[in-house]
Amino acid sequence: MPPAKKTSPAVKKAPPPAKAAATKKAAPAAKTAAPKKTASVVKPAASAKKAPVSAKPPAAPGRAASAAKKTVAPAKTAPQATITLKHMAAALAESHDLSKKQAEAVLGDLVTFTTRHLKNGDKIRLTGLGILQIRDRSARMGRNPATGEAVQIAASRKIAFRPSKELKEAV
Repeated sequence: MPPAKKTSPAVKKAPPPAKAAATKKAAPAAKTAAPKKTASVVKPAASAKKAPVSAKPPAAPGRAASAAKKTVAPAKTAPQATITLKHMAAALAESHDLSKKQAEAVLGDLVTFTTRHLKNGDKIRLTGLGILQIRDRSARMGRNPATGEAVQIAASRKIAFRPSKELKEAV
């Protein structure tokens, strides 16, 4: 009886290591496939050489596809650029035969006048762009998310922008 007990646990233990070995083989293949995908985004020439290597393991396509989706998402956000007043002034200067300093002065004055009128409570309508106006926010009760205690939020003013129909359709 004791020898039978020794062999039965050994038999029971044998399949889990085999499964673990298969899992370990699939996991490194998926891990190696992910860096190759990210390398392909950065260096197209390197991906052509490494693509056949990542295609060998048949168990990893699901994971490789999810890794590829993860690398594609940042690529969509990366091209987004920030346009400053200087960039806009340079474009205006080229299109209207002005110097860059004059165009920067015009845009700087536009910001100054906009600020001044918003402080006075005026509504600013920029045709084709939208409407800027001040909205008053009344005092209200809020909650501190860390402690849950009630907190009084003071009244304030905020700048609201309502885009025009043309801008909504263009974007």
